[in-house]
Amino acid sequence: MDVELLLGIFPQVLLDGITLGFMYALIALGYTMVYGVLEFINFAHSEIFIFGAFVGVELLLTFKAAGWLDVLPWIVVLVVVLLAGMAASGLLAVLVERTAYRPLRHAPRLIPLISAIGVSFFLQDTIRLAESLWRNAFNLVYPSMDALNHRFELTQTIDVSMKSLVVIVAALLMLWGLHSLVNRTKVGKAIRAVAEDQAAASLMGINVNRMISLTFLIGGAMGGGAGVLFGMQYSLINPYTGFIPGLKAFTAAVLGGIGNIPGAMLGGLLLGILEAFGASYLSLLTGGAFGAEYKDILAFSILILILIFRPKGLLGEIVRERA
Repeated sequence: MDVELLLGIFPQVLLDGITLGFMYALIALGYTMVYGVLEFINFAHSEIFIFGAFVGVELLLTFKAAGWLDVLPWIVVLVVVLLAGMAASGLLAVLVERTAYRPLRHAPRLIPLISAIGVSFFLQDTIRLAESLWRNAFNLVYPSMDALNHRFELTQTIDVSMKSLVVIVAALLMLWGLHSLVNRTKVGKAIRAVAEDQAAASLMGINVNRMISLTFLIGGAMGGGAGVLFGMQYSLINPYTGFIPGLKAFTAAVLGGIGNIPGAMLGGLLLGILEAFGASYLSLLTGGAFGAEYKDILAFSILILILIFRPKGLLGEIVRERA
C-alpha cells in the first residue's frame, strides 16, 4: 500500500466529495421539507430534480444556437439558467402535489406512496418522450463555457475547477436562503405552524393548502437548482439520470435525520465525502479487488446501517416543530 499516494490525493478527494455532497444536500432538502410537513416521502423528487437539469440544458443549447454564450457574461448565463431550472422544477412539484398527492392527503399512507412511485415513472417517460420528439436524442450534453472549464492549480497534485467552485458557492447561497426563509420570515413561521398542527394552523388563519404547495415549490426549486448544477458538473444527462442521485439524496436525508433541514445538509455532505473516498480509495486499499464501481454499495450500506442502529438519523428526526 502506497501511504504517500493515499495522503497525496486526500485533499483532492475531499474537495470532490464536498462538491458532490452539496448537490446531495440540495436534493435531500426536497425530501426532508415535504416529510417535515406531511410525513410523506415524495419519491417523484428524483424526476423533479432531473427536470430542472433538462430545462437548464435546453436553455443553454438555445443560447448556444443563438450565439449568446460567446456574448453574454458567463455569470449572467449561469444565473438565468439556474433560476429557470429552479422555477420549472418548483412549478412541476406544485403541479404534482395538486394532482397526485392532495386528493390522497387523508388516505392511508401506503396509497400516496404508490401514487408517488407512479408519478416518478410517468415523469421519466414523459421527459424521454418530449426529448425524443424535440431532439430525437436520449442523452443530452451540457454546452461548456470556457470560463467554467478553467482550473486553479493549488499544488502539483491538487487543482480545483471553476465548476466545483460554482457548485459550492451556489449551493451555499441556496442553503443560506432556505434557512433564512424558514427561520426568519412569516412565511417560514407559517410553514412550521402547518408542520406542527394543520388544524390549529387553519384556525389561526393560515391557508394550509397554500403552505403545503409552497413547501413543494421550495423543495422542488432546490432540486431543480441541484439538477442544473449536476448537469454543469458532469455534462451528460438522460431521463433516468435522476434515479440514483435521488436515492442517494434520500439516503442523505435519512442519514442526517428526515424532516431536519440542517440534518439534510449534514447528511448530504457526509455521504458525498464518503462516496468520493470510496471511489478513490477502495481500489488502493484492496489491491484492485474492489474499484470505484462499488461506491454505490457503500452509500446504500450506510442507509441500511442507519435504519438498523439509528433510524432517526445523526441529528434526530424532526416531524413536528414548534412555530
